[in-house]
Amino acid sequence: MKKFVAAAATGALAGLLVTTQVAGPLLAQENDRKANVYQQLDLFGDIFERIRVQYVEEVDEGDLIEAAINGMLTSLDPHSSYLSPDDAEDMRVQTRGEFGGLGIEVTQEEGFVKVVSPIDDTPADAAGIEAGDFITHVDGESVLGLNLDQAVEMMRGPVGSEIVITVVREGETEPFDVTIVRDTIKLTAVRTRTVGDSVVLRVTTFNDQTTPNLESGFAKQVEELGGMDSVNGIVLDLRNNPGGLLTQAIKVSDSFLEKGEIVSTRGRNPQDGERYNAEPGDLAEGKPIVVLINGGSASASEIVAGALQDHRRAIVVGTKSFGKGSVQTVMPLRGEGAMRLTTARYYTPSGRSIQALGVSPDIVVEQPRRKPAGEEEEETSRRFNGEADLRGSLNNDSLTDDEVRQIEEDRAKAEEAAKLREEDYQLAYALDILKGLSALGPKE
Repeated sequence: MKKFVAAAATGALAGLLVTTQVAGPLLAQENDRKANVYQQLDLFGDIFERIRVQYVEEVDEGDLIEAAINGMLTSLDPHSSYLSPDDAEDMRVQTRGEFGGLGIEVTQEEGFVKVVSPIDDTPADAAGIEAGDFITHVDGESVLGLNLDQAVEMMRGPVGSEIVITVVREGETEPFDVTIVRDTIKLTAVRTRTVGDSVVLRVTTFNDQTTPNLESGFAKQVEELGGMDSVNGIVLDLRNNPGGLLTQAIKVSDSFLEKGEIVSTRGRNPQDGERYNAEPGDLAEGKPIVVLINGGSASASEIVAGALQDHRRAIVVGTKSFGKGSVQTVMPLRGEGAMRLTTARYYTPSGRSIQALGVSPDIVVEQPRRKPAGEEEEETSRRFNGEADLRGSLNNDSLTDDEVRQIEEDRAKAEEAAKLREEDYQLAYALDILKGLSALGPKE
């Protein structure tokens, strides 16, 4: 027994020695790391002081520190940045849905400003700016070498003032200038309408207004159609929607899901992950849904499209989305400023990350570029005669007047659909899918 106790004591002592031997180097490495950080901070202080005292012109110390902070954040990824007090207030105003500017959501790529998407019914949209355009110059000055906030600052100005931006676009051989007049941007988060028996929900952004706009607008359109029994399906149009609030993306997804995961977020530490689930209640009462996306659909738009796609609640149509699969947290700082920091990646219900890959549509449908006006007129002017146009042709005696009227009404609807294909091919395609599903009847 004494031998056993002695052996046990020896084992415990040996374990203590091993722990001490392992912990020693780790502790030393941690101390070295901290010492290196303090040395780097001392270096920063030295450089700051030399600039303050020896730079050729007098500099504002506050501006220097803000630039250093912003440089630190923008070195992480394109979406992390420092927000000055003015910028932080602008962001809060944008979230509420009204602000001044051009009406474009931008990011940075290869040193240039890249348009994520133009916002509907804004000066940039009216001027023909497209998702994927690169802005290389603002009023003749190059944006190369500037960070994103500096480039955006160049594009800001008083409402009513004019700005000339130089654009590089895929498919165009030369850069070209676009003149835009700045205006107050009033965002209507959701526009609703009916086309035939379908309800079209055009979601332009995810701000505080989005879910209330969607619910009230949908209810109004359903009422105009005569109730849900008269609705053959819903088109959720997320094209050129640059995203916005994560909470609103979750609510919009939940509007059409009865149960299951909507999205999950995972940060650096596994315990910091969040999972968001749908609650019972489907706004569309199980009616078919087609989601429209394109290269300008980003962030919150991709969360909605990914959730409805993974749950097989919707058919996703269009082209690959932007591929922004990260979550930014806005953290208030002293002095009324704020820090926008990427804190997590988000994952769709199937566990896929959209970061840099985007959402792939179930059916790829490109939006054809508009043809020159002359060509369109030439094509639409062609008309082929039928039997009824021939002089002396026989009447159709097998149909009643009511049946003839119904055929003519159906033909008028088909002609309207044909016009829509010229105006918006992707939307027309989505409506055709709903019409086809309606023709098959409800699932048993």
